[in-house]
Amino acid sequence: MGKVYPDAKAALAGVLRDGMVIHSGGFGLCGIPSLLIEAIRDSGVKDLTVVSNNAGIDDAGLGLLLKTRQIRRMVSSYVGENAEFARQYLAGELEIEFNPQGTLAERIRAGGAGIPAFFTKTGVGTEVAKGKETREFDGETYVMERGIFADLAIVHAYMGDTEGNLVYRKTARNFNPMMATAAKVTVAQVEHLVRPGELDADHVHTPGIFVKRMVICPPGFEKRIEQRTVRRHPAPAAGPDHLPR
Repeated sequence: MGKVYPDAKAALAGVLRDGMVIHSGGFGLCGIPSLLIEAIRDSGVKDLTVVSNNAGIDDAGLGLLLKTRQIRRMVSSYVGENAEFARQYLAGELEIEFNPQGTLAERIRAGGAGIPAFFTKTGVGTEVAKGKETREFDGETYVMERGIFADLAIVHAYMGDTEGNLVYRKTARNFNPMMATAAKVTVAQVEHLVRPGELDADHVHTPGIFVKRMVICPPGFEKRIEQRTVRRHPAPAAGPDHLPR
């Protein structure tokens, strides 16, 4: 069978199991693998550890899996937009491992590169470093962080070819590319699918060797905006005093 599957449910068939570790790409609601998240929800798997920069919002993204209590533990950097997350955490119903954002990104990258651990100054002397090994380098204290290699990575790409080569767009390049390299199985949802050779090789962000399965986003696929902030632009002043010189 090729890498392209008819829908998200089929793309995850035989991959999901209770208690697994899942990388979920994206930043806020931008570039999140929403179709795959919905398929995970519908599958009913539970006791999941999910690694993601954030936890979505109450009615979108990983918030859907929190609502159905399928996530047991989150490894995240920012979770401030999800009231259900806060409720479960404060009630002792959800485990959380907070990471500085750069540290989280590097832990995932290290996992994909086969690096079991690394040392960083970020978090030294704070709650982040509690219980972790520290070491002196050149007179400075560093804390050891472990790389993260997941059972499954779910990612969203703007474009891909049938061989699994992926191109991300703008903010969606946060976390998706590194997560795609750091799991036993990577499943991608793509907005536009092309034939091999149609992507400029210099523009490929994730080589197809990392991607095992793919699903195409359907027509009318909705990309949510987490917080819409707009302002009126002032009308340009008229008159000879404001003409360019």
